[in-house]
Amino acid sequence: MSSYQDVIIAGFGGQGVMLIGNLLAQAGMEHGLEVSFIPVYGAEMRGGTANCTVVMDEHAIGSPLVREPLSTIILNEPSLTKFQPRLHKDGVQVVNASLVDKGLLDASLHTVYIPVNDMAHELGSAKMANMVALGAWIKATGALPLIEVQETIKRVTSAHYAKLIPANMKALEAGYDFA
Repeated sequence: MSSYQDVIIAGFGGQGVMLIGNLLAQAGMEHGLEVSFIPVYGAEMRGGTANCTVVMDEHAIGSPLVREPLSTIILNEPSLTKFQPRLHKDGVQVVNASLVDKGLLDASLHTVYIPVNDMAHELGSAKMANMVALGAWIKATGALPLIEVQETIKRVTSAHYAKLIPANMKALEAGYDFA
């Protein structure tokens, strides 16, 4: 695992951007890392734009603000337009091939172009697209062990949603295996 990792996760409100950002931050803390999480909501909330930034490091985090992220998870085209130009030249972007045209990708960047919506639908629920994307990001960056994120899901999921844990585990694994 690398010492420092940051990611901007972006998409439409309702795609689970904040959920996977929170999950990633919690998993990082449980893995013994220093973590910051900054959510940003668009004016419309559900259906509007949403993004969050997660920074993880073994050392104290000097600033939670990230101008040139080492990685991004992009769930829609407006988010690609906004964040792809900011990605560090040696960074990695996980891009939702189900909603983002391949012709918009910067060929000079390392991209995991993964049909997260389609894969989630095949797994039983389009609502798991965020987990598929997170699984791909985990594999592409090596920031955390997959098992750590899976264990965190078990610990933070409320009893009301416990029945969704196995499906979310499969979605994470599907994204991880794809990447």
